[in-house]
Amino acid sequence: MIIEKKQVEGKPLTVVIEYPQWNDSVENLVRKISLMDLTFTGKSEDRTVNISVSDIYYIENVERKLFLYTRDEVFRFDGTMSDIEKGIFETGLVRISRTCIMNTDYLREIRQIRNSHLEAVMDNDEKLIVSRKYLPEIKKIFKRRSI
Repeated sequence: MIIEKKQVEGKPLTVVIEYPQWNDSVENLVRKISLMDLTFTGKSEDRTVNISVSDIYYIENVERKLFLYTRDEVFRFDGTMSDIEKGIFETGLVRISRTCIMNTDYLREIRQIRNSHLEAVMDNDEKLIVSRKYLPEIKKIFKRRSI
């Protein structure tokens, strides 16, 4: 495989994939690149913004309202956890509790805290509680990444 990079001013990010024969590897690559462009529509005060999955640190359900957390901002999402879960297969987003979905791309560490609870520490120092029920899903994502 050859990887070429070229900066082009004034044009959107463009990915060109040249391949000798279509196969599972090429299909997986195309799917992963497509998922990087997945967005959710969030609201903040008087504005509506498209938020890329790659910008979301975590998603939380608070009092039946969904919030998308990025590095510096919080956006309201008009939808359900199941709406989000339908679109996040093979992304870094994984459910960690009944009320929270975390982006493992920003996960720094998981550590055990009191009473056998687990805590996920994000790159921005945010701490999230991980339910043991969802731990196998997190392990699957790490296993996929190491292959």
